[in-house]
Amino acid sequence: MTLLVSLILPLLALWLWWPVTSLSKRQRRWHIGVTLALALIGLSCATLWRMDVFEYAIEAWIQLVFGWMLAMFIILLAFLILRTLGWLLSRFAPRTSAWVTLWHGKRMNQSASALIVVLATLGIWNGLKPPQVRERELVVPHLPAELDGVRIAVLADMHISPVKRTWRTQRIVDAVLAVKPDVIVLPGDMVDGEVADTAVFVEPLAKLSAPHGVWVAPGNHEYYHGYKQWMAHFRGMGLGVLENQTVRLSINGRTLAVSGVGDLAALRTSSYMRGGLAPDLPAVIAAAKGSDAHILLAHQPKQARDAAATGAFNLQISGHTHGGHMWGFDRWVVAPANHGYVRGEYMVKDMKLFVSSGAGQWDGFTARLGVPSSIDVLVLKRGVAGDQ
Repeated sequence: MTLLVSLILPLLALWLWWPVTSLSKRQRRWHIGVTLALALIGLSCATLWRMDVFEYAIEAWIQLVFGWMLAMFIILLAFLILRTLGWLLSRFAPRTSAWVTLWHGKRMNQSASALIVVLATLGIWNGLKPPQVRERELVVPHLPAELDGVRIAVLADMHISPVKRTWRTQRIVDAVLAVKPDVIVLPGDMVDGEVADTAVFVEPLAKLSAPHGVWVAPGNHEYYHGYKQWMAHFRGMGLGVLENQTVRLSINGRTLAVSGVGDLAALRTSSYMRGGLAPDLPAVIAAAKGSDAHILLAHQPKQARDAAATGAFNLQISGHTHGGHMWGFDRWVVAPANHGYVRGEYMVKDMKLFVSSGAGQWDGFTARLGVPSSIDVLVLKRGVAGDQ
């Protein structure tokens, strides 16, 4: 990725400023130089963090700066594509039309460049601020009447790190406890960094409580930062960790099974992996046999097709996508990379899938524009297959 960006950035700087009219040679070189220098800050940050020579407490802040530059890179690329299309269309306009000269005008491109910096900065601010509670009714196929109205709080993708301090975690915990859920689930990517770097910022999670428990399933980022140590740490905090395991909850005389499976990241070879286990659907299906309803906590929504094919689950709760981060980027980039699932609810055969936008996101790409983070409260409602 670093090599790819290093090749593209100089081309984007040229693409942005070379066609702009009303610039002298000196002004054009200055504009290109400033744009390229700004872009190289991001490349330098990526190189520093990939060298892995700093403590994670420093590395996390380097990632944040890279994420800011990456957001600018994405918005700039979108602008340049739209500008080029607009210029091509304007070629059909009369020569006297203002559209002919608009697209490559100095004022427009300088204003657009300033706006890109502002939007990227706003995106970072939106990503770092604490999430709001978003409550919604969720129709679940074949849900027993006794489980109608069960409230499940979903804390996905918090990515707690040295950048996201203890106060932010405490705000999330306070917000969850205030809505009084029956069950709390954390479907992966709770943390970034090793236990030694990040444990202090995780401490408020120990205060989470619900009548039917707090249940954790691993995500790919736990695999990058000492998987076994984090799972042990979560258990020591009193959280219910489900590693290809199932818990059977008795609610209003019915049995609700909640299963957590390993993440798909375990199925690919990577030098960044620090432990982890592959998903084992047969194990949790066997453990939940005889239950009245079955909820699967699977970090990546891409697991939904396999889960639905078994016919064993009523509902899968996932995260991983962060809702797609930004308008446009969500539908054109994130959704295709996740079997079309980006945020909200979907029917996958006879199983309902809910993909949370997440209560945080990785510091290396924190920006959010039009896709806010959220603490999701799902109020389960009885329904049949095909209900929405």
